[in-house]
Amino acid sequence: MKIGIKRINRVSVTATVTLTAGAVLAGSAFASTAQAATPPTPKIVAKGGFLMNDSTGKTLFTKSADTRRATGSTTKIMTALVVLSQKNVNLKSKVTIQKAYSDYIVSKNASSARLIVGDKVTVGQLLYGLMLPSGCDAAYALADKFGSGSTRAARVKSFIGKMNSTAKSLKLKNTRFDSFDGIGSGSNYSTPRDLTKIAGKAMKNSTFRSIVKTKSTKQKVTTKSGGYRYMSWTNTNKLLGSYSGATGVKTGSGPTAKYCLVFAATRKGKTVIGTVLTSTSEANRTADAKKLMDYGFKK
Repeated sequence: MKIGIKRINRVSVTATVTLTAGAVLAGSAFASTAQAATPPTPKIVAKGGFLMNDSTGKTLFTKSADTRRATGSTTKIMTALVVLSQKNVNLKSKVTIQKAYSDYIVSKNASSARLIVGDKVTVGQLLYGLMLPSGCDAAYALADKFGSGSTRAARVKSFIGKMNSTAKSLKLKNTRFDSFDGIGSGSNYSTPRDLTKIAGKAMKNSTFRSIVKTKSTKQKVTTKSGGYRYMSWTNTNKLLGSYSGATGVKTGSGPTAKYCLVFAATRKGKTVIGTVLTSTSEANRTADAKKLMDYGFKK
């Protein structure tokens, strides 16, 4: 009888060991599956990058996200935000295009909406000219319109002050503007994190959202003689139409800024928004943005 009992105990111990080993193997397999489900962190060419879930504010990716860099024409996101933040802003209000705006474009060799002196262009149309072809002439016209002062120089200075006040109200400690278009005198800077926050704020405005997701537009403006002409503008943001769910936001470039892009996209109710600064080419900034958004939608 004693021998039989020992055999039963030995079998029980063996079975327990086998079951425990099986559980360990199963646990290891589960862990491997869980690890495989996590997407690898993307590598981008840009020197700085940031991505967040726009709905929750959760950070999804950072690369030198708080390092101050030149921003190029991504500055114009703040230009548009300041205009649209004006109390009771009238998008149909007309602005007469001044020679100073076209002279500025020539002197700076700047990107242009090809505005024609004497034409009367609405504030809403100027915003399209600002954000699609990245018109520095449109930026100048808006700064002149919405700044305060008796001279053009005073109004422009006032408008840039509003840009910096808005940055301060958003609690951005690494952003400063010295121009309405990003050209400035070398003291215009921000970070991938700060620019993303600015864009996130701007994207809450329905007019801004509508403008930056537009691939191209034809706008009817009034000429100096009282007739009309059509202005055709194409968006410099190559993500529109090439990346599923892309909704904006703004390109930028310059000798110091190199190639920049603030971007956003929505898929299945989830919106990601981010920035890449100081990439090496137009193609690379677009590729960087796509990598980050792909990563964000998998997270």
